[in-house]
Amino acid sequence: MFLDGRASVQFGGNRALWLRVSSIGDRPTYDGWVWLTGYAIDPSTGEALARREVFAQIAGLQINPQPAGPSGTARRTTRRRGV
Repeated sequence: MFLDGRASVQFGGNRALWLRVSSIGDRPTYDGWVWLTGYAIDPSTGEALARREVFAQIAGLQINPQPAGPSGTARRTTRRRGV
């Protein structure tokens, strides 16, 4: 999940964060906000850097945002055999 200034001011500018979420908190919060626990991720390697607990606006959470340009991955097609 990508957290930037849309999720909370604490992630604005160069403080944006990739977070691999491991749990969603059940303690009471303000309406539209949530506690998330997970691991900060290095986007270039995918490795976990540190365990984090963050408070963020649900509307600002970006689940697996798409890159700006075309991706380098090939598209997989399904072929039917025996036809």
